[in-house]
Amino acid sequence: MASDPAAAAPRTRHVDPPPVRRMVPRDRHEPHRVATPLELFFDLCFVVAVGQAGRELAHSLAAGHYGEGLRGYVLAFFAIWWAWMNFTWFASAYDCDDVPYRVTTLVQIAGVLILAAGVPRLFATQDMALSITGYVVMRLAMVTQWLRAAAGEQGEARRVALRYALGIALCQVGWVVVLFLPHGARPYVLPIGVLCELAVPVIAELRTQTSWHPHHIAERYGLFTLIVLGETVAAATVAVQSAVDEHEELGRLVPVAIGGLLICFAAWWIYFARPVHEHLRSNRQAFAWGYGHYLVFGSAAAIGAGLEVAVESTVHKAEISERAATATVTVPTALYLVTVWFLHSRHTKRGAVAQALAPAGAVLVLACTALGGPGVLAAGLVCALMVAAGVLVHSRESRTSV
Repeated sequence: MASDPAAAAPRTRHVDPPPVRRMVPRDRHEPHRVATPLELFFDLCFVVAVGQAGRELAHSLAAGHYGEGLRGYVLAFFAIWWAWMNFTWFASAYDCDDVPYRVTTLVQIAGVLILAAGVPRLFATQDMALSITGYVVMRLAMVTQWLRAAAGEQGEARRVALRYALGIALCQVGWVVVLFLPHGARPYVLPIGVLCELAVPVIAELRTQTSWHPHHIAERYGLFTLIVLGETVAAATVAVQSAVDEHEELGRLVPVAIGGLLICFAAWWIYFARPVHEHLRSNRQAFAWGYGHYLVFGSAAAIGAGLEVAVESTVHKAEISERAATATVTVPTALYLVTVWFLHSRHTKRGAVAQALAPAGAVLVLACTALGGPGVLAAGLVCALMVAAGVLVHSRESRTSV
């Protein structure tokens, strides 16, 4: 009787990697580099804080507290975005996926949840204690990551990691000091703290850059954009549902719902129209692109807040005019269009018409503010037409180049 070849073949034994590994830089040109489950979990937890900031912004805008709402949103979103961005670039360069790395990342997740819990206080009473505590937890965890990276590096690369660790640690000392300052002094000190945080990567990588992976970075930013847009859709959906349950005025809410969906669909379309990783060739390009995403993420989340305000205005719950409520949607939408064009589209579009579509669309979206209540639907139609025009122009260019 013939033996079964499959049964006779030797079995390959799977060997688990050791729980603690030396943290060394990843290959910048590593093939098939993709986001890990831990990174996706990290993003999903961070979007909890994004949702909190968006909801508080919506409440402030609907009540007519524009200054307080925008100040709280800008500050809260900076903390969320900056901690997310620092981890993302570090992971692209040094992710070793061992037990200490995972535990430290989970500590960062705990920190952002603490920050999220403090967001309502930040908006309501300018109480920063809980939010700063969460932020410091995240950033100190990042210090330990950089110290591990320094232990695995040599020469200038080691000094880069140590500069990161020292710079981040010093910034956290500054944030703790802020908690003990008089409330009147904080508005003057906070911008200094923000500038110090922004300066750390520039100073740390002045001579040598870390080995981040362009395709991985582009994917990570794209995934977070998707999650933020998903949070925007969810926030708008909940607002419409609540309004229908309380007021049973679905007919009046349909234009806002359609306009909001068209805006969100267009936001997704223009961001992912062309791959951008080939543009990320140097630190100078990558820093500008990465820092610019503060406006991409912030405006995307603010669109959801604006749609909540527009819904409340439609059912006469908002304390602001219809035009002001519409502006809470059109302004962040226009900002999103211009920012994505500046960071993405202008590098891949050819011809004056293709280059002008997004800026022109942004201007028309802003003009929709003058329509008041119907302005959200009009802005959505403008976005849809802008996408359709872009597809048509690209199709013609493709036929011409063949």
